[in-house]
Amino acid sequence: MALDKRSIALLYRKRAKRYNFSANAYYLLGFMEFAYRNIGVEALNLKKGDTVVEIGCGTGLNFSLLRKQVGPNGNIIGVDLTPEMLEEADKRIRRNGWQNVTLVQTDAAVYPFPEQIDGIISTFALTLVPEYNRIIQKGAAALSLGARFVIVDFKKPDKWPMWMIKLFVTLTRPFGVSLDIANRHPWESIDRYMTTAKFRELYFGALYLCVGEAI
Repeated sequence: MALDKRSIALLYRKRAKRYNFSANAYYLLGFMEFAYRNIGVEALNLKKGDTVVEIGCGTGLNFSLLRKQVGPNGNIIGVDLTPEMLEEADKRIRRNGWQNVTLVQTDAAVYPFPEQIDGIISTFALTLVPEYNRIIQKGAAALSLGARFVIVDFKKPDKWPMWMIKLFVTLTRPFGVSLDIANRHPWESIDRYMTTAKFRELYFGALYLCVGEAI
């Protein structure tokens, strides 16, 4: 059964201090998480000085990649539900001396996006949020013309046997993944509110990259 919002928050509160280690441990399974994050950030097509919002920023694993794109004069806004995850993100910010990263602790479903922003990204987070459609609708309305909303997330592989799907769910359950969230299709919301510029399956169909452009 898919976790409710309270359970998700509790899960990530407990995992916050170990999150970076556990995410990197998936490299042992051939799950190249950082590479997929990089693919997502590059798909934003950001330029120096841009403002980008990350939904479900967690401990800030994407911040260094985003900062390479927007530079020191751009702005990165990290939004997350869990204070403990943002505490780890703040440590990362202070450790690197970044002056252009702002953290917002709130439910993404009620987050008021700034107007005319240059990009929105969510990696391995949006599918966990029941109100993903509302978030995408609001985000699409906040983007400047032609700006991009990029999602990298889990999906049910079309060609995997069920035993492999259940094994993958078991391996990713520590991050809140369950078979029930396979019924959530954020890429359909992208198609509803934006122009879908790209949809690409990753990791043998267990992940996807979806890129929407504001119209």
